[in-house]
Amino acid sequence: MNPAANYILEKPEPYRSILLHLQAVIEHTVPEAKLLFKWRLPCYYIGKKPLCYLNCTKDYVDLGFWNAAHLTKYTECMVAEGRKVIKSLRYFSLDEIDQKILVEVLKEAYELRDRKFYK
Repeated sequence: MNPAANYILEKPEPYRSILLHLQAVIEHTVPEAKLLFKWRLPCYYIGKKPLCYLNCTKDYVDLGFWNAAHLTKYTECMVAEGRKVIKSLRYFSLDEIDQKILVEVLKEAYELRDRKFYK
């Protein structure tokens, strides 16, 4: 089995459900995104360029974006927390996921996928 899929399936609830939901939304919104396992995390790539990653840590799930420096939509919903460039949407429960925000941020990240890491 794919190590990225293993990472998701081995997480305890409620994190597994959050990760599975995010995986489904990402793959539906950006069908050409490929799930890979990089840096011991599930990461979505478009060709050779990273789009986002999933990280289950502490008591939440982060959906992190490499090109967050260029994102403009719903930045007030994103967490930087000590990171210089990467920002993430953070979820503590499945009920917290706002589908509209998630899809809009994914679409914008996809549109900006060719931008450099820094502004």
